Amino acid sequence: MSEGKAQGVGSLRPVLGFLAHYKLRVVAAIAALLFTAGATLSMGRGVQVLIDNGFNGDSSADLKSAITLLIMLATAMAVGTFIRFYLVSWLGERVSADIRKAVFDNLVRLHPGYFETNRSGEIMSRLTTDTTLLQTIIGSSFSMALRSSLTTTGALVMMFITNLKLSLIITVGVPLILLPILVFGRRVKKLSNESQDSIASVGSYAGEVIQHIRVVQSYTRENFESSAFSREVEIAFAIARRRIWQRSLLICAAILLLFIGMSGMLWEGGQDVLSGRMSGGELGAFVFYAIMVGSGFATISEVWGDLLRAAGAAERLVELIDTPSLISSPEEPAVTALSKQPELRMTNISFSYPTRLNQRALDNFSLTIEAGKSLALVGPSGAGKSTVFEMLQRFYNPQQGRIELDGHDIRTLSLEQLRESLALVPQQPALFTGDVRYNIRYGKLDASEEEIIAAARAAHAHEFISALPEGYQSHLGEQGVRLSGGQRQRIALARAILNNPPILLLDEATSALDTESEHQVQLALQELMRGRTTVIIAHRLSTILHADKIAVLDQGRVIATGTHQELLRNCELYARLANLQFRETSLSESTEITADQISRAVPD
Repeated sequence: MSEGKAQGVGSLRPVLGFLAHYKLRVVAAIAALLFTAGATLSMGRGVQVLIDNGFNGDSSADLKSAITLLIMLATAMAVGTFIRFYLVSWLGERVSADIRKAVFDNLVRLHPGYFETNRSGEIMSRLTTDTTLLQTIIGSSFSMALRSSLTTTGALVMMFITNLKLSLIITVGVPLILLPILVFGRRVKKLSNESQDSIASVGSYAGEVIQHIRVVQSYTRENFESSAFSREVEIAFAIARRRIWQRSLLICAAILLLFIGMSGMLWEGGQDVLSGRMSGGELGAFVFYAIMVGSGFATISEVWGDLLRAAGAAERLVELIDTPSLISSPEEPAVTALSKQPELRMTNISFSYPTRLNQRALDNFSLTIEAGKSLALVGPSGAGKSTVFEMLQRFYNPQQGRIELDGHDIRTLSLEQLRESLALVPQQPALFTGDVRYNIRYGKLDASEEEIIAAARAAHAHEFISALPEGYQSHLGEQGVRLSGGQRQRIALARAILNNPPILLLDEATSALDTESEHQVQLALQELMRGRTTVIIAHRLSTILHADKIAVLDQGRVIATGTHQELLRNCELYARLANLQFRETSLSESTEITADQISRAVPD
């Protein structure tokens, strides 16, 4: 976590910006707070009247009058507290919700490179734990601190009005009470930040294990993961224990010093009552105000740690809100509409991922994808095939070169315009926790039921969807865990079909299907690809034999382009890959590799 410029509770200033949207409620909450503080302070005078006029009065009527006054003051205090508590709690919940939305709104627009260098578990902790902490602080602790500050200040004033000498005794002890707050406060804030980070680490670790629970169990690593998680939890507990220790010392020192001062005050006040220099009611009122001052300082010292924790949470949340995306739309897009059959062109692209700046994923890479044609990308692992897809969707900007869509540099197009022109069917389909209809409709949010079913039929998914317990309303579980790999792939394909884009990006879209389903989906894809600009990442060469053109990639460069037959004759790498894949397959005449070709392609 980066260090914020603001220090201490000053880090909470950005939260005031969210409170500014609800000025009337803030004003009403402050008014209720002032009213309640006034009613609470008036109770001291009520105590004085009760002792001097009620207990020492001449009749029960005087006592009744004094008690009635106390009840009226208590009623006013209760009503004011009700209004204050409701308004402040409402503000806490509202601001917490607004901050969550602001954080999420920025997160979903951040460039993918940001998530390579920041753990998802820590981000989720900030989004949930930190905002919940802020809600508690704003809706409770902050209100308590304001209330205690007001009543403590008011009580100090009333103490001086009631008895100057005794007030001076209390005042001498105030700096002694503030001292532990200053000494321990900074330590509490530092440990609070460390505690929040450790909690994020625990959440991140647990989330990763749960996400890959099948791998954990298949390797029988349950005990290993339990031990590792236990170590993470114990580290978090040790940090929390140190924070609690420091905070406990803070509260203990403040209360102890305060009541030592009050004891001295009570001795002196008792002497004055015995000597007749002040009445019992005045001493009672003074003790009431002194207790208010003591409890006020005790409350402030207690919630000070909460405020410091909130300050750390605010720093982390503001950091997320203010993090700029390295990928953004231009202020004025170059064009408002693209053709239905756009051409893609990549010229002299050089690119390295943020986490591997010394290793080029694409190196002086140039490629043209003709309008309405299909192009397959072939090459060994790490050749740059997936990176091409990342660049076409503008998840990253190249360090050198340019990518053009319909002759326009994609950096001059709005991100919405560019990405609405593309539909990706990945090798590992991404499904959301929802029902079948939701996952297919994600490709077109306003799609009708007929369009959803038509897309599912085209992807050869309608039959198995209809067989599910609740059909299109069947929930798929997290990441579609209730479906087989082939079924998940066909749901993702239906989503792309429904999107109906001019450009298709297929990352071996049939890799998870059985032979029969693959044949059916291939027919659907051929129909879908007709007249569209299509880019295919091919791991199995048998799936791209009918592509209009094939580009062979190696080490981030295009080393050859052509048809299947042309590459068999002219590209040793392609011939070697084809030989390895087709060695045990009876090939049709159009895909036959001669012994002479193989001997030239495969070194001795």
